[in-house]
Amino acid sequence: MGCSCYFSIHVCLFLLCEGKCILGHYADTSDSRASTSLPGFGNLTQGYNRYLRPKFGGEPVVIAMSLDIASISSISESDMDYTATIYLRQRWTDPRLVFQGNKSFTLDARLVNYLWVPDTYIVESKKSFLHEVTAENRLIRLFSNGTVLYALRITTTVACNMDLSKYPLDTQTCKLQMESWGYDENDLLYTWLRGNDSVHGLENLRLSQYTVEHYYSLVTMSHQETGNYPRLVLQFELKRNILYFILETYVPSTLLVILSWVSFWITLDSVPARTCIGVTTVLSMTTLMMGSRNTVTKTNGFIKAIDVYLGICFTFIFGALVEYAVAHYIASQKASTNEVTRETEDVTSIFSTSVTSYNQKINFSAIDNLAHSGSTMKPKDKIRFLLKNKMRRVVSYFTIQNPGNIEHYSRLLFPLCFLVVNLFYWVYYLFF
Repeated sequence: MGCSCYFSIHVCLFLLCEGKCILGHYADTSDSRASTSLPGFGNLTQGYNRYLRPKFGGEPVVIAMSLDIASISSISESDMDYTATIYLRQRWTDPRLVFQGNKSFTLDARLVNYLWVPDTYIVESKKSFLHEVTAENRLIRLFSNGTVLYALRITTTVACNMDLSKYPLDTQTCKLQMESWGYDENDLLYTWLRGNDSVHGLENLRLSQYTVEHYYSLVTMSHQETGNYPRLVLQFELKRNILYFILETYVPSTLLVILSWVSFWITLDSVPARTCIGVTTVLSMTTLMMGSRNTVTKTNGFIKAIDVYLGICFTFIFGALVEYAVAHYIASQKASTNEVTRETEDVTSIFSTSVTSYNQKINFSAIDNLAHSGSTMKPKDKIRFLLKNKMRRVVSYFTIQNPGNIEHYSRLLFPLCFLVVNLFYWVYYLFF
């Protein structure tokens, strides 16, 4: 059934039914320039069936794709996904749509329902929608050689598996993957239109927490139970901006650690001052840790880099509080011992002469007894005796005689250990 075809500037209506074309002629006869005749376009959809792909039963259809990333509105660590708005463009050749001439025609988006289009879908997409303001954001353009350009504006939320073990010093790799839902490699092939230059927009994105480091496109094959499906992959790396976290978390936690060291320069007798500093820094550090955990979901099992650093800071702050407790306890014990010693000094001075002579006798007798017992002592008893003496020497070596030495050593050891731990922390998480 032949059809005479005329294009009108005002109206062009396609109706496809059972492979036949009924093209309504609706032209403005008042202006001859408003109507244009296109030779050969009358049989454009003669025998066209939108339910069958081009070259049905023959070689696969090649879909050339390009896309623009308009925006990435959010990247969620808790849900492990990102939301992006993209302009998706697909090109393929349909021999059934060849017409004479060298022009191209943009059709109304509603005519997509009467043409065959590939069933492309976004892999790992959680939810997607096509923009419809003020009309459906779709484009169909036909070229004389049968090439079809099909463009869409889509907003999609795609899953992105993130490794948060180095958060916030991390770099995440996310993917945007597209493939056919029903056509396998025997029916349809995907390719990038211009290789890595087929993707635009990523280099101009400005994100709140991330910077796009690198991106590249590739073609892979998805092996499913129903067949092998060609897949287009856009992979991009997102490096987190650490300056915010340095000012928000790292600097305050470091200052709290330094504040806890102030107590080392306060005398042991100032119990309220030192206790207040220790307790305040511990509580402030606890609040800072809780606030940091609220920024990332609590449901994941990651031990993040920021958790490690806050744990280190909390350990040093708590250690400073424990140091004061130990030093104060030893000082109080020594003070009580000195008081007892002073009370007995007067009594001891009265009987000093008799006691001295008596001790000499006891010492000589003890030496004689030890020599006599040593000759008769069993080997096991000798070993026990030697071990006890060594243990007493070891205990006396680690016994702190002067509590002031604790304060002196703490002033040096705490800052030195904190610097060493920080060095290992930053080297590990930034370079490994």
